[in-house]
Amino acid sequence: MHLLKTLAVAFCAALIAFVVEAIRRNRLKERYAILWLGAAGALLLLSVSPLLLDWIAIRLGVKYGTSLLFLVAFLFLLGIVLHFSLVISSHRDSIRRLTQSVALLERALEEQRGPQREP
Repeated sequence: MHLLKTLAVAFCAALIAFVVEAIRRNRLKERYAILWLGAAGALLLLSVSPLLLDWIAIRLGVKYGTSLLFLVAFLFLLGIVLHFSLVISSHRDSIRRLTQSVALLERALEEQRGPQREP
């Protein structure tokens, strides 16, 4: 069990380091980083403190503390997928509106230039 705890702590620490480095290099926006750092911090806290994990598990009626850890990770990933679905839907609508605007501008430009002669 000691090895599993060490691996969980190392994974959470590596995730936090990766997210901080991605922010530093402008590869990850802050609003997404908050989600990842919050989840990594919660998993780190629960990994380091098995008594806290077991106490929360008992209060929620979960039989095994490690199952609660997986539940927390699963719910976090589900939340991330939902958030990204909302963002993708919003971007899709924006791209459609931009495409329509560009088409209208190109048509207006062609009308201004007049008929083109073919060589």
